[in-house]
Amino acid sequence: MRLRNKPGAMDTIIANPQYILTDGSQWRGKWQDRFEKEQPIHIEVGSGKGQFIVEMAKAHPDINYISIELQTNAMISVLEKQLEEKLPNLQLLLVNGADLTDFFADGEVSQVYLNFSDPWPKKKHEKRRLTFKTFLKTYETISKPNAQLHFKTDNQGLFEYSLASLSQYGMTLNQVWLDLHHSDYEGNIMTEYEEKFSAKGQPIYRLEATFNNNADCKIKLDN
Repeated sequence: MRLRNKPGAMDTIIANPQYILTDGSQWRGKWQDRFEKEQPIHIEVGSGKGQFIVEMAKAHPDINYISIELQTNAMISVLEKQLEEKLPNLQLLLVNGADLTDFFADGEVSQVYLNFSDPWPKKKHEKRRLTFKTFLKTYETISKPNAQLHFKTDNQGLFEYSLASLSQYGMTLNQVWLDLHHSDYEGNIMTEYEEKFSAKGQPIYRLEATFNNNADCKIKLDN
């Protein structure tokens, strides 16, 4: 979906450094200092317009959330929501999610969310999928031992690929939903995309998986 350019978006971003950063490398290993309270840190890689991460922060004040988004025109929508809510447990990071180890220290994150990521359907673009093994390695590196990854999509092909990718990486699939909105799952918070797709009757796929790591040994990738 092409997002409309918002005049003055970058000016608004620059004017609100208490909520949003365009280079979080200086906070690597020190993210707790950006929040009112020291609490578990959950990150969403690719926040879109921010409905999910903002509503999660409102629903779970005992967790600190970080929204990560590359597109300025999407992130300004997240910032506008935060300027209205002023949630003490939400921070925004306008950076490329492929470089997370530049912004987070090893073991700094407790949970990772991937919602409606670009499916990159062509085989030649496999390495760009956010559930490709190199991305999984990055999430694992910045996560605490046995952290979880929660993933949602409307794309059946990407979901099937992700199930295989996570399994091959050595993660434990805790739960899998093939039609989330017709299940008994409670507490689902929808993204803007999710509302749009589910309104058309498309099934929403979801999974929760755990990294089988510990403080002394993390999974290594084959070249």
